[in-house]
Amino acid sequence: MRLTAGASLVRSPIWTPPACQTPALSATPPQWHTLPVAAEKIRVAVIGTGSLGKEHARLYAELARTGAVDFTGVFDANPEAARKHAAAHGTRAFTSIAEAAAASDALSIVTPTTAHFDIAKALLEQGRHVLVEKPMTERSDQAAELVRLAHERKLVLQVGHVERFNPVFSYLETAAPEPRFIECHRLSPFPARSTDIGVVLDLMIHDLDVVLAFVKSPVVSVDAVGIPVLSKSEDIANARLRFANGCVANLTASRISPERLRKIRVFSGGAQPSYISLDYREQKGFIYRLAGDDAEKSSLLKMLLSANDSAIVSEFAGKKIVREPVPIAKDEPLKLELAHFVECVRERRTPKVSGESAKHALDVAFEITRQIQAASTTEAQRTQR
Repeated sequence: MRLTAGASLVRSPIWTPPACQTPALSATPPQWHTLPVAAEKIRVAVIGTGSLGKEHARLYAELARTGAVDFTGVFDANPEAARKHAAAHGTRAFTSIAEAAAASDALSIVTPTTAHFDIAKALLEQGRHVLVEKPMTERSDQAAELVRLAHERKLVLQVGHVERFNPVFSYLETAAPEPRFIECHRLSPFPARSTDIGVVLDLMIHDLDVVLAFVKSPVVSVDAVGIPVLSKSEDIANARLRFANGCVANLTASRISPERLRKIRVFSGGAQPSYISLDYREQKGFIYRLAGDDAEKSSLLKMLLSANDSAIVSEFAGKKIVREPVPIAKDEPLKLELAHFVECVRERRTPKVSGESAKHALDVAFEITRQIQAASTTEAQRTQR
């Protein structure tokens, strides 16, 4: 689909990156409802203790042991699940979301997507800061409403695009300043969770968020294809994004793969062209660039024995190319994400993945799913003739 001036991505104008991200939620310190002063602990709770919610609970419990937060408890629609995870972390099992909100300043919403909007809206209206897992909401207008509420009430609204906290992404931002072509692959076996949404909103949206934050240029066209295999919505999808600055991104996502794979490859231009291949899961990768004239070609023995942990120089068409392992300090992205959320609440800062930022990725994801659904409808009509 080509987007021309005045065209739209689903319900919003052509996506354009924010000129800058405000360092603080307000120029003048707002009234923070029941927020404790900075020297005191932020009270946090988790809504939903499923496969991802239990990890939020685990990490908040770790933060509590360091004195960074007061982990007040968990709530789950299944009371037994809530009691199980509360007991595991020495905290409280709330009997309702209202009870959790009353005991907390900030809450993680880790429920099925269909419940995100209603829970987040209610919590924001009660003056609570929220971290909503991705995808943010089912519809663009719902996301806009949450952004509006958080802005009006001077509250932190963060969305769980965890790859932004992966050390891989931090390296990429500094190592590839002029991306020209990006290729992302995100594959997994069929999940026991998130089957209420398709693979675009389940998996590909991670890469959409990363690419939009990385390229920082308006999206001018989107072309997508996808097919359902084991569920009613798409299980495999590919999307090609073209940006105003000429960069092209090709994204593939599958949730019916025999293997797990989360990789990004970037061709960067500029004064020092390079090719970077990074693995989100392993938090490692390589950068390829032209070597200096005085670089010595690596021996075959070195290539065989030290290929993964040292620089390798090869020669192609009379030029030398050096491949170097990237310097990445490994860490758990979800832990960094939750610590960032708490820090933003404490210091009154706009989070790295704000509601506005997440809505941009959501709007592009909706355009991709719209194209996939339209193609599916056309195919069904053709076969019925």
